[in-house]
Amino acid sequence: MTLTVLIIGCGDIGMTLGRELLGEGHRVIGVRRHVDALQDTGIEPLALDLDALEGACASALPEADYVIYTVSADHFEESAYQSAYPDGMKRVLGVLEQHATPPRRVFFVSSTSVYGQQEGEVVNEESPTEPTSFSGTLMCEAEQALINHPIPGTVVRFSGIYGPGRDRLIHQVAEGRLATVTPVIYSNRIHRDDCTGILAHLIHCQENGQPLDDLYLGSDCEPVTLHNVMAWIAQQLKVESTETMQSPLRRRTSKRCDNRRLLGTGYQFRYPTFREGYAQVLKEGGFWQVQKA
Repeated sequence: MTLTVLIIGCGDIGMTLGRELLGEGHRVIGVRRHVDALQDTGIEPLALDLDALEGACASALPEADYVIYTVSADHFEESAYQSAYPDGMKRVLGVLEQHATPPRRVFFVSSTSVYGQQEGEVVNEESPTEPTSFSGTLMCEAEQALINHPIPGTVVRFSGIYGPGRDRLIHQVAEGRLATVTPVIYSNRIHRDDCTGILAHLIHCQENGQPLDDLYLGSDCEPVTLHNVMAWIAQQLKVESTETMQSPLRRRTSKRCDNRRLLGTGYQFRYPTFREGYAQVLKEGGFWQVQKA
């Protein structure tokens, strides 16, 4: 059965998911302010600024079987996050609820930044969310807007996303930089292709009649310290550390994400740990070849 999937905020994750769904024979509509990037992808473009949805009627968005809300804020500023997440989510839901046939489910791509734990605690979907930043607070507000809405909704909190084009850590290691061993900072990660795999999997679950929870934690199967990740990459690149990063990647939290609820749905990770994932990025990005040359 052909599904129509509306991807709001059709950037890197949205386009990768869109190509996967198109490959399965589904119809995909991508919403973004500027749609040039969607040319020749097979994704139907819809140029739209979410601010324009304030008070909009049902025709402002096409009807779809599933909606994926994967918007990014323009800047790391409170006003930008307010607009992109709680305000944007509420505007979209306000339009969708007017449709004669509302979507079967709305998926919101959220973030593990909603957790405020800093001492290496294990966190799951039942753990308290006490974000220490405005970004986490506003993400929580958007999550609740969806969860509390009559249209069925599921939030997926992704941890640190990496993959093609998301290789800042590799460049830092290649420059000889390495995170300190102490203080211990846990780094939870997920490859971009597992982000899209999870979203496609959850759609399949619903289509097969499998009940879905309103919240999943999307992180790979091995929480690991940032030092160990960077040391492994350095070993692959055969580079020596020449600089210690005293404040690695703007420390916000240190936690260990438990993905057992997601695994319970039957999802099988394409890249179960950072080793498989970064090996793919190193190979596809030509990093190994550069070092060997």
